[in-house]
Amino acid sequence: MRVTYSALAVLAIAAPLAAQQQQSKDPTAAVASAPMPAGWSKVFDKHAGTESAKFVTMGPGFHVTSGDAAIYFQPKDVQQNSPFSVMANFRQTTKNVGHGEAGEAFGLIAGGRDLEDPAKQTYFYFLVRQDGKFLINHRAGTAVHKIVDWTANPAIVKFDDAPGAKNDLAIKAGADSVRFLINNKQVHAIARSEITDVGGQVGIRVNHNLDVHVANYMVMPGGK
Repeated sequence: MRVTYSALAVLAIAAPLAAQQQQSKDPTAAVASAPMPAGWSKVFDKHAGTESAKFVTMGPGFHVTSGDAAIYFQPKDVQQNSPFSVMANFRQTTKNVGHGEAGEAFGLIAGGRDLEDPAKQTYFYFLVRQDGKFLINHRAGTAVHKIVDWTANPAIVKFDDAPGAKNDLAIKAGADSVRFLINNKQVHAIARSEITDVGGQVGIRVNHNLDVHVANYMVMPGGK
């Protein structure tokens, strides 16, 4: 994904990935491993070889029990630099208590390249968390560039308002813009003159210490 940084002043702030690792009050849970569903891959943030998380088929969708933060994707879903949409319904089944009311985050990725190489990997991600806020970031190697910092939006169903709350997320890469939607309401858009190449891997991201059910995961042509 090629991003025009001069046009996106909000991307000027970069932070090392270490700033996103677990706080001492929220130690990463140990999770028993399980075989990945056929056709799916998993890449952890830290790449230390000791990470744990479970991604399994459950009912008509998938269930993620994370220890460590990771991305999940099907290599067959790589998109070219043309209009496409990726979407899914996310249901947080257990409240995350390690970060106060904020909690940890989960959502979608797109524009993924070199995902198996921590020094080269790049993708952007669109996440929500239990306090009703969303985030859009771009990851490039070991740096994270903020596109939209944590922002409250009434379109998000908060966990405390409806335990087990469901939220539909979508990234729609059209010919003129990349749009980010929550429960069918646009919460942000970036002109394609600013993100010039959105081609690459799409998939799911779940941060650490979460139980999240993912349903209706779909990747399709067209970004409207």
